[in-house]
Amino acid sequence: MKIGILGLGEGRSTMSAVLKSEKLELKMVCDMNIEMCKQRAEEFNFHHYTINYQDMLNDAEIDIIAIYTPDHLHAEHVKQALLHGKHVVCTKPFIDDLSKAAELMELVEQSGKKVFVGQSSRFFEPMKKQRKDYEAGLIGDLITVEAYYHADHRWFLEKPWSLQQAFKWLYGGLSHPVDFIRWYLPEIEEVMGYGMLSSNGAKGGLKNPDTMHFIFKAKDDRIARVSGCYTGPVQPVTRDSEMSCILRGTEGCSQGDYMDLRYAITDNTGEERILTWEHKLKHYFRFEGKSHHAGEYQNYLEYFADSITEGYTAYPDIKEGIGTIALLQAMDRSLQSGKPVKVDEILTEFNLTVNELSA
Repeated sequence: MKIGILGLGEGRSTMSAVLKSEKLELKMVCDMNIEMCKQRAEEFNFHHYTINYQDMLNDAEIDIIAIYTPDHLHAEHVKQALLHGKHVVCTKPFIDDLSKAAELMELVEQSGKKVFVGQSSRFFEPMKKQRKDYEAGLIGDLITVEAYYHADHRWFLEKPWSLQQAFKWLYGGLSHPVDFIRWYLPEIEEVMGYGMLSSNGAKGGLKNPDTMHFIFKAKDDRIARVSGCYTGPVQPVTRDSEMSCILRGTEGCSQGDYMDLRYAITDNTGEERILTWEHKLKHYFRFEGKSHHAGEYQNYLEYFADSITEGYTAYPDIKEGIGTIALLQAMDRSLQSGKPVKVDEILTEFNLTVNELSA
């Protein structure tokens, strides 16, 4: 399938993913910054670029538009792709304004095209293995989920837009572990959390909390928790990973670690195993350090391409993406009020219902 990529900052990983894939063909890339286009053209020896999104929309050969622009532009870029008959991949968080959700869902129905949210951490090797083992019943029935994302992202404060009032680690970072919660407990009813701006964050110029802890309650009364800390040192990776998802079940427990390609499980026989995938490091991390993770992008792009040709739904789809935004907005409101917030209250405000968002 032929694909066009919009936004070549994070889209760098997507370019690598598509060029390495046997299931996808890169047709065109686009960024409003011509120097960024030239830089990527030289890096990947791919010279079919434009600074005009309309050029890509008008290309009848393009099947899929992959969107990696700033959050506040996602809704309009997704809308235009659907209006031009394209399938859509959009990086997380899907949209930042739920008032646009109903229109986008209606466009999906009218166009017959698919929208997939690029929640990349689901497609990392340990998390794929954890999900497979869970679905195979190796830890029994799920009791609770614990997820976190703790990273020293002080370097991120060098980006001028990270110091704007609009930037929130709640959406930019915590959306990853929150997605793990929704993957296993999709019907979260209520959330309660506290957040603070650390002294490091305040010194660096951040405007919103960089340290947060939340508790979730699902409609079946199961609970989960998430935490995020982004502006301070972390312990050695031999002790703990920057991001992790822990599933506690009736007969076992498992933990998927990111970015360390490490997975641990105590299964329903009592056997304890730790698995690693060092031989796949070059698939997942192709650039300097681990700042870009193109392997996950290739995994999810190929999964999405298969969903189009084989006729199944690729998750997270548009409904799941919107549901996650509603949960994140409930979390944001809880930080501000210091009180529990029901997700349905957020949906009702935007004339959305749980039934509309169910699979």
